[in-house]
Amino acid sequence: MRIAGHTLGTPDQTVPEALRLFARAGLDAAEVIYQDDYRSGLPLGDAAAAAEAARVSAGEGIPIIGLTPYTTAFNSTDERERVRAVDDIRSAIDIAHTTGASRIRIYSGSWQPDRENHAAHWDQLVRSLTELSAPAADAGVVLCAENHFGTMTQTAADTARLVREVGSAAVRVLYDQANLTFTHDEGVDEAFAVQADLIGHVHVKDLVFKDPDAPFVASETARVHAEERAVMSRVVGDGAIDWHHILHRLRGVGYDDVLSLEYEYRWHPQDLDVPEVGFRRGADHLRSLLLDIDSRAQGETAEVSS
Repeated sequence: MRIAGHTLGTPDQTVPEALRLFARAGLDAAEVIYQDDYRSGLPLGDAAAAAEAARVSAGEGIPIIGLTPYTTAFNSTDERERVRAVDDIRSAIDIAHTTGASRIRIYSGSWQPDRENHAAHWDQLVRSLTELSAPAADAGVVLCAENHFGTMTQTAADTARLVREVGSAAVRVLYDQANLTFTHDEGVDEAFAVQADLIGHVHVKDLVFKDPDAPFVASETARVHAEERAVMSRVVGDGAIDWHHILHRLRGVGYDDVLSLEYEYRWHPQDLDVPEVGFRRGADHLRSLLLDIDSRAQGETAEVSS
């Protein structure tokens, strides 16, 4: 598996600077935020910035494998808002082609539990991703709906349902167990039971609970504000997420693609090591776990053979 850095973890660097930091930290690839007015992101529709990122990516040997937009209005019942959101992702598909990215993170429509008319918003979400699936497939890009709070796919079950209703190989699940854990939704085995065959991308991060019994609260989609948090972010390997078990399960279902270190330094720098240190430590930990899993598998194969 390739280990990518995510520019969520490099808020003080430009995209070219982040790519160079990822190279120094020993990473294999990059996932880049696609958002206006973020220093470590590519502005919407900015072909020149995308071309420069692609040039630096090639020079550093750090391929850009994915883009992360923050668009959420795919499920809007206001048709003008919905079309604008779809158009944002059409532009992301164009920028993905320029940078060489093969996947785009999707927020599956803005949603809070106290809203009304779930069915109508869900239908709009399915409609939007169905419309986008053909241009994505034509461009060789996969749209990855994330297990994410504040969207219509907070749970693994809802994410799997969405992907199956769209019914396109160009729309897959972005598996994020840390998100499922701090929202008190599916555990690892429960998540794999419902969405394992649909995983197209994986986000990796770690955390510890300040209060494991506190109900999950988030007033916006992109982040949990300090006063709402029941967890603290950690470098991968320092927290409570069982990444050995997760990687073992990923190997078991044949996932051998990107693990993207979604280092939350943009939102919670007080919890974390400086980016270059944190990315290196996280990548080293993942590689040690993968080595152990593969060594055990080889030992079991040899034992059966003998």
